[in-house]
Amino acid sequence: MGSKVIYDMETLGLMKLFENITHSRIKDCIIEPEKIIFIVQENELRQALGKGAENIRKLSEKFKKRAKIVEFKPNMLDYIKNFIHPLKVEEITENDGIVTLKSSDMKTRGLLIGRAAKNLRSLEEYVKRDFPNLKEIKVI
Repeated sequence: MGSKVIYDMETLGLMKLFENITHSRIKDCIIEPEKIIFIVQENELRQALGKGAENIRKLSEKFKKRAKIVEFKPNMLDYIKNFIHPLKVEEITENDGIVTLKSSDMKTRGLLIGRAAKNLRSLEEYVKRDFPNLKEIKVI
């Protein structure tokens, strides 16, 4: 379904440590300079977060980076909604590989897009790992 992702030993180690701490099944791991994004299998989010989100705090302290946990969904629009959480958009639509996020709140739109569209391009890159038919994500 997705493009082939090759993990290095560091990433595999982080994924194993994540599974040991959270006792949940991981699907993917994305390491960035300022954060680590863990994508867990469907219906594993609650267990991955832990009681009172204690696991996310443990992970952030252990890796000395901000950690984010996203639940995978087989529907691309639901998956994008999970990725942008806690930001809320009024509408998410997809037409011919182009996903449109509609938000009337300027702050939300600014956070989605980021400086020089960095956040938007990163989101596209993450989603394309599992949904290669995605062409572009737009915010209106």
